[in-house]
Amino acid sequence: MESLEKSAKTVEEAIEQALEELGASRDEVEIVVLKEARSGFLGIGGGGATVRVSRCQKDNEGGEAAAIAKEMLGQILSLMEIEAAVEEKQLPPGGRASFNLEIKGDDLGILIGRRGQTLSSLQYLLYLMLGHRLKEHVPLGLDVEGYLDRREESLKGLAERMAERVVTTGQIAVMEPMPPRERRIVHLVLREHKGVRTQSIGEGDYRKVTIVPSR
Repeated sequence: MESLEKSAKTVEEAIEQALEELGASRDEVEIVVLKEARSGFLGIGGGGATVRVSRCQKDNEGGEAAAIAKEMLGQILSLMEIEAAVEEKQLPPGGRASFNLEIKGDDLGILIGRRGQTLSSLQYLLYLMLGHRLKEHVPLGLDVEGYLDRREESLKGLAERMAERVVTTGQIAVMEPMPPRERRIVHLVLREHKGVRTQSIGEGDYRKVTIVPSR
């Protein structure tokens, strides 16, 4: 099982850094807090937090887990009084999830939310419910009407445009706060760009990518 330990000023910051380095989201990992942050006395003797973040093993490939997840998701949508279909979606090459589900229907923007935050929360809820039912961690993917694919292409285009602007002006560009999955997309698309380098700054929901001239 791939894992690493990270230390930072807070538990949340350490988790964010680990997720970004692993290239994973919360529903794809197990998190163990090895040391809580301490403030110390009068600012003396304090210390940061340390966590161990391990990627979940895909022991339950699709099959039973996907069927149970589809049933659970259907129940959630019913309780929300949303009419939509749930279909299993083909796993992308190199994907880390055991299976992907996609919600299809009309006017489903409410399930996506601003910057996909509602979709991320729904996926995490489904992951927790499935893990409780199966007594094991099963990484899964969830999308709504191809939103994630569209968002990825949009981010790639934006990152490339901002990188060219940084090369032209020589000035640092700061992107909007994004979740780990989206920051990872930006890092990857600009990794081979000779004129810029990227780094993440900030904490939690406000963590963002900066694009910096490489020279």
